[in-house]
Amino acid sequence: MFSGVKAGLVSADVLRREQQELRKHERNNKHLEEESRHSETIFRDKSGRRRDLAQERLEQRQKAEAKSERDEQYAKWGKGLAQGRQQQQNVEDAIKEMQKPLARYIDDQDLDQMLREQEREGDPMADFIKKRKAKENKEKKERPRYNGPAPPLNRFNIWPGHRWDGVDRSNGFEQQRFARIANKKAVQELAYKWSVEDM
Repeated sequence: MFSGVKAGLVSADVLRREQQELRKHERNNKHLEEESRHSETIFRDKSGRRRDLAQERLEQRQKAEAKSERDEQYAKWGKGLAQGRQQQQNVEDAIKEMQKPLARYIDDQDLDQMLREQEREGDPMADFIKKRKAKENKEKKERPRYNGPAPPLNRFNIWPGHRWDGVDRSNGFEQQRFARIANKKAVQELAYKWSVEDM
């Protein structure tokens, strides 16, 4: 038969002997069963090398995290950084306003500060307040600027540095360029006037 025992009518001795052989065979294979029961499955790739599934899962998780961070960053950049900050500020202001009571009285400091900061047209004290704020802001470090006689023109309208001594050390290219432009405009204007003179 398929199990290895004889088929048909069998005597008790033959049956006993076959069962003993089966038990003996099972005892011999018992340690193999124990080893195979507690062993892990070995996965291999196409070339036959072992695959480390834990390492692969870790790499996939890291890739997914990096991709999600990059997508989040691109989403933030797509909305615009300044708009995002403004939206966050609006949310914070709204939460702050929600914490306040509905009725606002005359001694409310936030309301008073907001009303003081508003600039109204025709306010006689607005100039004084602007000057005072300018004085306060002057304490902040500002880059020094050139203040002296008007510098010679250049193509890019770049103002000279604050240490400039006022001496023009150019080779005259800018002046020649401006002279050519002015001459070209004058010739064009003269040609136009000459062409419409008969009309």
